Amino acid sequence: MDLSPAPGASTAAEVAAAASVDPSLAPDASTAAEVAAAASVDPSLAPDASSSAKAEDERFALLMSIGEECIQTDELRLLLQNKEKAFPICYDGFEPSGRMHIAQGIVKTINVNKMIRAGCKVKIWIADWFAQLNNKMGGDLEKIQTVGRYMIEIWKAAGMNLDGVEFLWSSEEINKRADEYWTLVMDIARRNKVKRITRCCTIMGRADNEELTAAQIFYPCMQCADIFFLKADICQLGMDQRKVNMLAREYCDDIKRKHKPIILSHHMLPGFKEGQEKMSKSDPSSAIFMEDDEAQVNLKIKQAFCPSNIVEGNPCLEYIKYIIFPWFERFEVVPKEKNGGNKTFLSMDDLITDYASGALHPADVKPALAKAINEILKPVRDHFNTSKEAKNLLNTVKMYRVSS
Repeated sequence: MDLSPAPGASTAAEVAAAASVDPSLAPDASTAAEVAAAASVDPSLAPDASSSAKAEDERFALLMSIGEECIQTDELRLLLQNKEKAFPICYDGFEPSGRMHIAQGIVKTINVNKMIRAGCKVKIWIADWFAQLNNKMGGDLEKIQTVGRYMIEIWKAAGMNLDGVEFLWSSEEINKRADEYWTLVMDIARRNKVKRITRCCTIMGRADNEELTAAQIFYPCMQCADIFFLKADICQLGMDQRKVNMLAREYCDDIKRKHKPIILSHHMLPGFKEGQEKMSKSDPSSAIFMEDDEAQVNLKIKQAFCPSNIVEGNPCLEYIKYIIFPWFERFEVVPKEKNGGNKTFLSMDDLITDYASGALHPADVKPALAKAINEILKPVRDHFNTSKEAKNLLNTVKMYRVSS
């Protein structure tokens, strides 16, 4: 796959609990190469004619372990049974809009590697035109595309299995097949009222009562069209993108299309501050960024909201659940001497039990969490320290003002 960075280059909860996480999905990140190699497609999961019911169950459980919600699970089963869809297409996309936080960097890497192991092809839509429509980077397309290249560099370093990924720049692909794309967009727009479209504006990080530009009203129609344009079988995006994915399923009803895109929505990690539902790029203390140094990670986690005995709404515990356990399959705590000896948790349920009872204290959780996060981020830091191109990209992106 060609990872040329600029357009013009070749394109390169319930069921989840039943799924055991394969260590090779996110092993110790001693080197990015080891992680990427470990995430290669497992032939036993490949959807060929000899696939057993057990292999199908494993593929299904692996995909379901990604999502907080799946619409619909029966459709996902049928997709995996469909011999004509040997390698289902999973679609994910992002606006290049500033520095990358850990959810976008590591959680996406974990999820993409799971999709590939489940025998899927992954298309990552670099939504540069969409970022321009949403006035990211002040609408400067050159800056937006620089951020896109920076993000690809991070995923390379983090261990995403790029052999199973195709990066597609929206500006390039739309121009290649403009007649097909804009016909879709216009049809979606024609079949929906403005009120229905504006209900989707939260996908852009905008409130539904916010005054929108005409471009931002057009945005949901385009994102809905992307799903069909990319021939996606599965939409693997965050819960914050649910409304536009549902719009795509409604559109299938409108045009009498039998096969609807399956929505596999992952959990949204909160910010570190109390009551902060999402990480904020404009508030650096609310999130860990992929190139944060060890001291920055330690300080952010030390200052994070982490009330004793309280599990619900505890961002530190969410980091452990959605990043540490999927990556290492364990969480190691070295308590202060007065709090007892070392303990290794092998399940989130056990950790929650100890934390809720007070047997596990925030003062012990935080340094253990910081240590694990720093271990995961080390290959990324090393890459941006040793690669001149990567370092220049990072320094350039840091100079950009993060637009709202």
